Amino acid sequence: MIEESKRAGTRQWIGLAVLVLPCVLASMDLSVMFVTLPSLTADLQPSSSELLWIMDVYGFLLAGLMITMGTLGDRIGRRRVLLTGAAAFGLASFLSAYTSSPEVLIAARALMGIAGATLAPSTLALIRNMFHDDRQRATAVGVWTAGFAGGAVVGPIVGGLLLEHFWWGSVFLINVPVMILLLVLGPLLLPEYRAPEPGRFDLLGALLSLVAILAVIYGIKVTAEHGFGWIPAITIFAGLTVGALFLRRQRTTVSPMIDLALFRTRRFTVPLLINALNTFAMIGFSLFNWQFMQLVLGMSPFESALWSLPTFLVMPAGIALATAMSHRIGKPNVMIAGLLVATAGYLALSLIRTGSGIGYLVGALTVVSLGIGGVAAVVTEVILSAAPPERAGAASALAETSAEFGGALGIAVLGSIGTAVYRSQMTSRAPAGLDPAELAAATETLGGAVDTAQALQPRTAEALRSVAFDAFTHEMRIAAFVSVLVTAGGAILITTMLRVSRAARQPRPDDESTTVDS
Repeated sequence: MIEESKRAGTRQWIGLAVLVLPCVLASMDLSVMFVTLPSLTADLQPSSSELLWIMDVYGFLLAGLMITMGTLGDRIGRRRVLLTGAAAFGLASFLSAYTSSPEVLIAARALMGIAGATLAPSTLALIRNMFHDDRQRATAVGVWTAGFAGGAVVGPIVGGLLLEHFWWGSVFLINVPVMILLLVLGPLLLPEYRAPEPGRFDLLGALLSLVAILAVIYGIKVTAEHGFGWIPAITIFAGLTVGALFLRRQRTTVSPMIDLALFRTRRFTVPLLINALNTFAMIGFSLFNWQFMQLVLGMSPFESALWSLPTFLVMPAGIALATAMSHRIGKPNVMIAGLLVATAGYLALSLIRTGSGIGYLVGALTVVSLGIGGVAAVVTEVILSAAPPERAGAASALAETSAEFGGALGIAVLGSIGTAVYRSQMTSRAPAGLDPAELAAATETLGGAVDTAQALQPRTAEALRSVAFDAFTHEMRIAAFVSVLVTAGGAILITTMLRVSRAARQPRPDDESTTVDS
């Protein structure tokens, strides 16, 4: 039982609010570009290659540098790294808002990615230092999770509102006052923490981890967009090879970035894997629900963003319920329950049809969001608690990196499966009367089919849209069923790899690594 004097007070809870705000913005900047691209493209006129870099460079560097920034915070101070990153993030946001060329925007987005990589691991690690009571820390991590997850949902909505009245740069400019607020209040409300014996920072290890993560994620992304080929295969293989060199260095260097001993305990490795599986299904399936709303149901980006609000609003309920129940039935049981709830939502989505309507889609996605929210809060807190305090930064970074990998892999795998199913359906069922170019465009993507239909005679256009919508909902059902297997498999993994009964919560001396406390 923790002493009353060590329980968090008003100062810590206000500090938590300060920590959550930059995480919301960092997450928003991953999704806000979807609604910003049309006006940005019209103004700056980037090439296709430049447009891809504008979209991707932020997420690439964000994922690639999380481990480095988390470890750096453990070495030199988590608050110092956070505030330095906040200043850089605000500056990069200002540059992005007022840039007049694609090249400068790419550079500014790259700086935003580097700075953004400091925010998630530093804020989560500081929560580990600010909240010593298990129940309070679980609540704090739940609030943090809701903010980080909610930012991705709110991003398109905020972007759509701003673009109704201002120029595209306004979506970046809103970051600046929040970062200024963090720089003012951070030194007053946030404690500084660094490892007692940090050792030297491993620059070579940081470079190896960056190259490994960027290469693997880039290869996965290329596979998702263009299919598997030699370039992504070589890139992924190179990334895995560099990753093996990184792990070898971690075993031999005096001051490793990652304590590999953590991976010998199931209470650390299993939650990491569950985190990846959770985001695999969530991010991977998001490819389909946005297209269903905008292309099949004919909604605008802003309308579809508004319809996604219920899935965002229910997530805090899932997080709050999971946090409350974790001390009653144990965290592994809460994760199992959350995964099963998400499985039920994906199972409903595996039955969707073209005429199912927005109510059916949003209802099923809301069930998914309820389950995912419960899992996300608990799994992050379990990962954080499994690491010693001096390694909290690295553990936080690993949690976020596992989520990034899961999301990238979900997009690649579910996207590739969906594309193969769609093309097979369209090849066998496309209406007669299309010339080869029209058939190729309609068979490539649902967007291509919708665009092609606009130039056809009404009867042929209606037939093409009908076939394309049916083909897309078929691929959507397949992707949902794969998500069912992934989430249900995660529940089975926890059941078999972690002890979930009350009697098993007390570790035995010879089997400490197999338990997760409640």
